[in-house]
Amino acid sequence: MERVVQFTGPRQVEVAEHARADLPLGHVRVRTEYSGISAGTELTAYRGTNPYLTKAWDPEARIFRDGAPGIEYPVAGWGYSEVGEVLEVSPELAGTPGLPVAGDLVWGIWGHRSEGIVPAERMIGHTLPAGMEPLAGAFARVGAIAYNSVLAGGINLGEDVAVFGQGVIGLLATRLAHLSGARVIAVDALDSRLEAARRYGAQHTLDARTGTVAEDIRQATGGLGADVAIEISGVHPALHEAIRSVVVNGRVVASGFYQGDGNGLRLGDEFHHNRIQLISSQIGGVPPHLAHRWTVERLQQSFLRLVAEGQVDVSALVSHIVPVADAADAYMLLDERPAEALQVILEF
Repeated sequence: MERVVQFTGPRQVEVAEHARADLPLGHVRVRTEYSGISAGTELTAYRGTNPYLTKAWDPEARIFRDGAPGIEYPVAGWGYSEVGEVLEVSPELAGTPGLPVAGDLVWGIWGHRSEGIVPAERMIGHTLPAGMEPLAGAFARVGAIAYNSVLAGGINLGEDVAVFGQGVIGLLATRLAHLSGARVIAVDALDSRLEAARRYGAQHTLDARTGTVAEDIRQATGGLGADVAIEISGVHPALHEAIRSVVVNGRVVASGFYQGDGNGLRLGDEFHHNRIQLISSQIGGVPPHLAHRWTVERLQQSFLRLVAEGQVDVSALVSHIVPVADAADAYMLLDERPAEALQVILEF
């Protein structure tokens, strides 16, 4: 039997069992070892705030429309940070260049399920780098999200970059911005995360609870403001403060998954008067000016290469490894006590 984590309603989680499916042509079967929970996107489905639950996404027009929702409960198999062992490869694929073979450890996206059946083209080049701990492979996607936000910022050597939100993706963005040559100012409301930000390369850390973050960033940058701000918490007041913190004609990268109306975001203030560039970074694509040479696949592989080279430490971000049978407790922890957790991993 296959075990699948699913949401049966807002804040309702169960682990369902299904009969094991046959392997179709052109596919690979993977036995899951670890699967990372996204504290952003997944919690929107867990809480019932995800727009797909109330609207229909039109992929051709690329807008949400009123009507039948795009997804309905039960929502099964969410998750995009999996690691596992290849059990079976469709026979006609034997010898395909770059395709993992049975016994290989691989990373990819097949959701919170004990076995994934994945199209072969999505597994080419997804063998875990030699010597890498399997758990590290669960960071390929979240690392790519952070990487994408840093590329969207167009950071130049020596620039001041403020990163708002020091959860898992924010800490990785802090590290990647530091590796890009930026002087990083990390902002969060939790002392433990600000301490972690310093270990990941932040030169300054600011407590978001002071209410003077923009002023403090300007003071730390000689009165100018940050060249770039990356907002990754997904909270509208933080996005507003990020806009307040950058120089005239500065760039703000909005990488969080914002929910509901934009309470706290006042676009008639600094955004209007300082002509701020507001850029959306979302993992469905790369910054347009880099699309001729960067892809989402390259983001993921480049991030894992940095991990393998020892330039990014992901092991320190794992706060909890939870047996899949206790998945409901894992989501409750992230929802109700986020200060106690960073990356929560389900173990199968």
